[in-house]
Amino acid sequence: MPKNVKVMDIMRTDVAYATLPGSRDEVHSLLKEKRVSGVPVLKDGKVVGIVSRANLLKNPEEEQLALLMTRNPITIEPHVDITVASKILLENNIRRLPVVEDEKLVGILSVADIIAVLAEMNIVEHVGQYLSPSSVPVWTDTPLNVVARIMELARTKAVPVIDSHLEVVGIITDRDIINASIIEDTVEMADMSNGADDDEWTWESMRDTMSIYYSVSRVKVPSVPAKEIMVKDLVKAAYISGVSECALKMKRNRIDQIPIVNANQRFLGLLRDRNLLKAVVNSD
Repeated sequence: MPKNVKVMDIMRTDVAYATLPGSRDEVHSLLKEKRVSGVPVLKDGKVVGIVSRANLLKNPEEEQLALLMTRNPITIEPHVDITVASKILLENNIRRLPVVEDEKLVGILSVADIIAVLAEMNIVEHVGQYLSPSSVPVWTDTPLNVVARIMELARTKAVPVIDSHLEVVGIITDRDIINASIIEDTVEMADMSNGADDDEWTWESMRDTMSIYYSVSRVKVPSVPAKEIMVKDLVKAAYISGVSECALKMKRNRIDQIPIVNANQRFLGLLRDRNLLKAVVNSD
């Protein structure tokens, strides 16, 4: 790694952000439009939270941004070395750091920004050592809403898709799920009774009943098969590929993970961009 590369050298200054008070619908549209996985949340010009795709998918019926966002996010200053930034991202299992100076948001540093630096280096050590220890595959005909739940339970942002021949034929990420999702408004009913079946004043289980109708708005993930949403044009790499080679593929294709295959094109596992940050930390 080049020495003395600072956060300010690679951060993005054109930052998409949300503000309080705000709504889930606004964030949902912003993430789709900007093609980002999360944005800082500001109040009176100060960073008070982070809201991501994961927040929306985990709380599909919550509409208030203040209740959706992750509060008190970790921030970083512009002059900090990117090796330190990489350690923070890895240790806290996060993808982005708002860059703050004098309590003002001046930029944002993401895993992808550090990957872009790795892509320009000549790091030839094999990526096999950075493979994720496990991958949770889904079948091509698994409904997308089930895929979303599997990803939530597995705490992963991407899953390989396999066909009936057990071959990996695609990848689904949380970005694909958010892009396919819609905001659905429904009216639901609840019955409120003045009596119960064992109430001594209830005769033949008759009672006064009041029906309450209320609206529910939620992020709805459609139940279409995974094969209709998955990314089919896979960018692959070999187990012995170099770190910089894979980082360059991620940068050029704007992807967060690459399927790693053997000489027979057999799937071995997913190489996630955040795992490559270990190459930065190890170089310190």
